[in-house]
Amino acid sequence: MKVKVHNKIFIASILIVAFFITGCSNAQNVSTNSASKPVIGVVIQGFDDTWRTTLRNELYEVAEDKAEMDIWSADNSQETENKKIDSLIANKVNVLAVNLIDKSSAALVIGKAQKANIPVVFFNIQPSDEDLKIWDKAYFVGAKGEQSGMMQGQMLADYFNSNPTKDGIIHYVMIKGPDGHPDAVSRTLHSVEAIENAGLKVEKLSDAVASWDREKAQIEMKNFIAAQGDKIDCVIANNDDMALGAIDALKDNGYFRNGKFIPIVGVDGNSSTISFLNEGSLLGTVLNDASGQGKAIFNLAAVLSKGESPNKDNFDNTVTDNRCVWIDYKKITKENISDIK
Repeated sequence: MKVKVHNKIFIASILIVAFFITGCSNAQNVSTNSASKPVIGVVIQGFDDTWRTTLRNELYEVAEDKAEMDIWSADNSQETENKKIDSLIANKVNVLAVNLIDKSSAALVIGKAQKANIPVVFFNIQPSDEDLKIWDKAYFVGAKGEQSGMMQGQMLADYFNSNPTKDGIIHYVMIKGPDGHPDAVSRTLHSVEAIENAGLKVEKLSDAVASWDREKAQIEMKNFIAAQGDKIDCVIANNDDMALGAIDALKDNGYFRNGKFIPIVGVDGNSSTISFLNEGSLLGTVLNDASGQGKAIFNLAAVLSKGESPNKDNFDNTVTDNRCVWIDYKKITKENISDIK
């Protein structure tokens, strides 16, 4: 009986010690978390895109010692993105920042964030106004796709007003981003519309999807050249990487030397375009300010991490009534190339 009693006392002692160790451990963790820098959990479509890489680097840079950035790639899969978001929520980050792959998933993400009471900042891909209305701690930071398309068209209109085609019609090819991507759709539509609004006639010779990828765009441009030859008057690319892919293909076919030229426009204003603008093979690009968006995303997240709402005293950018923060595009040509940072 004494052995049994001693055993019970021994076991009880272990349980009590374990309880206090566990309790102290948990208490220490909570104290450390509450006193430490805020953690901002970020999920980006993928790390295989120049523009998104620039934005990601900007987030790390502006955070410095102010916050911890926990940034993940969704590998261009909404299913993977959802899992990353679940993981960040389970780790109790202070704020979520999400680059949606499928904008229809916004409501699901907001629902999860709201349940965990973790504010969410969407960027690049805009949720619908209806989805943003679900919760007053859901925001969006980005740029208007139609603005970038209009600027592309305006640069081409300026060029062809000074360099009209032989038949008075601008025959173009279009290299597009992924099917259904909001920016790809807007840029495709509004670039052509802007040329027409300038009083010029246009005719589409062909188009192809290259999904933001330089090598794919090079292949598609080679196909255009093989099919259309010298009929092509200009190339409109939904982003810079694809514009550079088109230039690669055109150079392989004797363009940009001995007076053989074709105007090309892109979007993003990546640093990789600087040499092409300088040499004249790229007529122009439209700055999609990754640095500006990165700063706005971080500063907004920092405000939200304190339990505050953004206002003119704690946030430099304007927030619209539907909780959107817009960062304007800017035309970039050889003349103002220094505006690319």
